[in-house]
Amino acid sequence: MAYVARPTDFQTNVSPRSTPAALAPTQKRPGLLRRLYKTIMENRQKSADRDIAALLARRGYRLTDSVEREIDAYYIKGGWQTRR
Repeated sequence: MAYVARPTDFQTNVSPRSTPAALAPTQKRPGLLRRLYKTIMENRQKSADRDIAALLARRGYRLTDSVEREIDAYYIKGGWQTRR
């Protein structure tokens, strides 16, 4: 009769659940503030992408110097420049 030895037969401190994957160190999860900051920044980026896509749609999907200046003015100065 054949018998396959188990690690628990030789060591008393090894549990049947201790597999190489279970013994591997786990990665530390980022803190609450870091996750909150990351979420806020991702939402701001999505909002900016939507705003720029809407502006380009109104201008015929052409990124010209004047459109680029308007985008810069909106995000640097905090508001869309109206044409005079």
